[in-house]
Amino acid sequence: MTRRPVLATLCLSLSLLAGCGTAPPLRHMAPAEVPPARIERAADGVTYSTTLSVLTYNIEGLGWPAKSDRKDDLARIGAHLAALRTAGKAPDVVLFQEVFSGAAKRAVRATGYPAMVPGPSRLTPHVRMFPERLPGHANPRRGEVGLRLTGSGLVIASAFPVMETRKQAYGRRSCAGIDCLANKGVLLARIAVPGVPVPVDIYDTHMNSRLASRSPAARNLEAHARQAIEASAFISASHDKSNPIVFGGDFNMRQSQGRWENFTRYQQMTLVHRACIEPQSGCDVRMSWDDDEPWVDTQDLQFFESGEGVEIRPIRVEALFDGRPGSPVLSDHDGFLVTYRLTWRNGGS
Repeated sequence: MTRRPVLATLCLSLSLLAGCGTAPPLRHMAPAEVPPARIERAADGVTYSTTLSVLTYNIEGLGWPAKSDRKDDLARIGAHLAALRTAGKAPDVVLFQEVFSGAAKRAVRATGYPAMVPGPSRLTPHVRMFPERLPGHANPRRGEVGLRLTGSGLVIASAFPVMETRKQAYGRRSCAGIDCLANKGVLLARIAVPGVPVPVDIYDTHMNSRLASRSPAARNLEAHARQAIEASAFISASHDKSNPIVFGGDFNMRQSQGRWENFTRYQQMTLVHRACIEPQSGCDVRMSWDDDEPWVDTQDLQFFESGEGVEIRPIRVEALFDGRPGSPVLSDHDGFLVTYRLTWRNGGS
């Protein structure tokens, strides 16, 4: 047996532990920091609307020795988003993934968002939905040691107040390979958008990887399927049906038909890509979509659903941190930015 898998796992373990001494980003918004409402009233006098922009971004926040050159780019991510905020061009909400290292946590804080909530920590209790073992055998050389070395790496940052937050870690028998070293899960931030009669429930997740997990295909496929079920159950239990909902993150479903089939079996929200690809949608697509199913080419997705009294629909999609002028590539993921329109009747300011 080669020592390479053992050494690789040890390196990643050290990388994850490198951020443990830095507290996760947490910031409570002061009342004076709440921005004014940006409400539009339609000609009928009873229909009101506003916009909400949501960015999902995996910042590749692993530290040394798994990643030895991330400190500067992570700092640039924080500075770039802070500059966008100063210019009034930043997303209203950012769903971060892979905020593991100390440098990654400092970068998220440096963005200047007045409200921040972290996802499951290393010690957050996990859900116990699946007592059965995954296919195959646990392998400590792949990181399947039954021990979480770090938290989920999830953070939601908001320009608006967070009224409530909940989090849940995926089950110990719902992870495969190196992913088991992190306490991955789902994070809810219930956000009060100024002037909107109900809050918006925004969820962030990072699901089990495929090839990067270094686990057999059948094993990581079943782990992903279990996480899809657990995420759906968490959302069902925590979501207020009066509220619109956005569910974003790194879903790790790129080029995997099996993962898509499992996920969509349990999650009925509308995929932004599917909505915006329809010609009659009125959605302004500012990205390069090369085929009829552009969602299979990316890990970074957003889903949405209207509330009982407030409708939500995407009106613009675009990439951020994608290499265009003024939008530098600073991670192994591009940012995926969606602007939604919220609409309701008999309300507003």
